[in-house]
Amino acid sequence: MPESELLQGTLDLLILKSLTLDQMHGMGISRRIAQITNAAFEVKAGSLFPALHRMEQAGWLTSSWGESETKRRAKFYRLTPKGRSGLHLGCHIVVR
Repeated sequence: MPESELLQGTLDLLILKSLTLDQMHGMGISRRIAQITNAAFEVKAGSLFPALHRMEQAGWLTSSWGESETKRRAKFYRLTPKGRSGLHLGCHIVVR
């Protein structure tokens, strides 16, 4: 498996894992990933938002607009049943 696919799959799983408890906006997901990996992964917007869009298109996530804790308009993401089952199966996910 090419390294880029491995990294993409890892990011996908970290995004799914970060959304297991509740919906979050993009930067909240980025902070949660840094937290659950002890800062081993610090996902920048240029990697995060394309991944979120790709995963939403594949049916792993759904989104809606809302207000962040700083009162800014933000897109909130949540797991779909498809995303939750993929995460619970522990399978390697590469969304194309």
